Amino acid sequence: MRLTCAVTTAAFCLMPAAVFAQDTARVEGVRIGLTYTAGTKPSVLILPVSGSNADSVRAMMARDLDFSDRVTVIVMDSGSAPTGALNYALYAKLGAIAVVQASVTPGGALHIALHDIATARVANVRDFPLPALALNAAWRLAVHSASDDVEQWVTARRGISATRVLYVRDSRIWTVDTDGANAQPLPGIGGGFAQLSPAWHPGGRYMAYCDMQSDGTHIEVRDLVAGTSRRISTGRGSNITPRWSPDGTTLVFASGEDGTDLYAASPFGSEPLRRVTVGRGSANTSPSYSPDGRQIAFTSGRLGHPEVYITDADGSNADLLTTTGYGDKLYRSDPDWSPDGRRVAFSSQLKDQFQVMTVNVRDHSTQALTSEGRNENPSWAPDGRHIVFTSSRSGSKQLWVLDTETYRTRQLTHGGGARQASWSPRLDSSH
Repeated sequence: MRLTCAVTTAAFCLMPAAVFAQDTARVEGVRIGLTYTAGTKPSVLILPVSGSNADSVRAMMARDLDFSDRVTVIVMDSGSAPTGALNYALYAKLGAIAVVQASVTPGGALHIALHDIATARVANVRDFPLPALALNAAWRLAVHSASDDVEQWVTARRGISATRVLYVRDSRIWTVDTDGANAQPLPGIGGGFAQLSPAWHPGGRYMAYCDMQSDGTHIEVRDLVAGTSRRISTGRGSNITPRWSPDGTTLVFASGEDGTDLYAASPFGSEPLRRVTVGRGSANTSPSYSPDGRQIAFTSGRLGHPEVYITDADGSNADLLTTTGYGDKLYRSDPDWSPDGRRVAFSSQLKDQFQVMTVNVRDHSTQALTSEGRNENPSWAPDGRHIVFTSSRSGSKQLWVLDTETYRTRQLTHGGGARQASWSPRLDSSH
């Protein structure tokens, strides 16, 4: 059999010794902390999977754990699913701290046991129900969710595989899994000139977006489960860049004719619209709530060029967040507040190109995250570590994912151009 490390690409050739798994007792819901050096990426071995669609399950789990950027994945490229006792000593020599053993049961569940190499025992085990129709979106989401549990067992941090990304392609809104698979346009919307600026509701069931029609641009709220829509509008001019409050009860967006200001709406209630900013003819757009819902970051041109500001949620105490500097090409826009509340990601024009940067909310220090090609429209993942953004580095606008700790990047979309990404919250199989 042959093993490969998904991150380091190291290969190991092993004799077909007794490297098979023992029978596992079910200890549902138990979680332990595996022992490894802090600040390192623990190595996890994934054994061949047995049962229906075994190859797909194994490939997805290996990809999910690799894309987490928290573990080094070792996968077995060939061989049958093991039976018998694990040779823990052998896997310890390969540097693995844990072994993932999975099978799809006749009853349609994904059975996963995590073996702790240091203690030579089964550390965690759980059955994950799978939808009856294999390989569809719900089935894939269930497997992704199982991967996230495994990541939590190993690292004490839940993964983000069971999430999706909304984006715009060919003036329509699409969705894609975070491993780059299952890209498809959202059904049931369209009929206008274009759909833009999709935004996930924090519960995952709803989406808000800008719908361009012959009479102007409008904000639509789409129920992704029921397939119904509701229009939110000030009734004047442009209505663009919607974003949700963290509790999902408020939708804030930009609206206006001579300039734009931010307005807050209650999309599921009857409360009147509330004006948030008073820009006096300047463009105030692209709002993003702080995780506690008390503040909003937004783009404003009140200085004569776009910069990122922060205001209290009621519109008071507006303050410049990005340092203004000098020159005629200053342009900072598209803020997105990190889930931990410490940073705001944004697009910044540097040397005639847009790049993705972050600014520390407390001391206003900045950090550049990209340098290759044109990069813009950042959106944080729920883990507060990864960002999806639009980049031209491949020759056309596509979505790329960046790990902000290691700066590892990977291309998420292919084919037609993609832009204006919005990373979902963690989802379940009903979404």
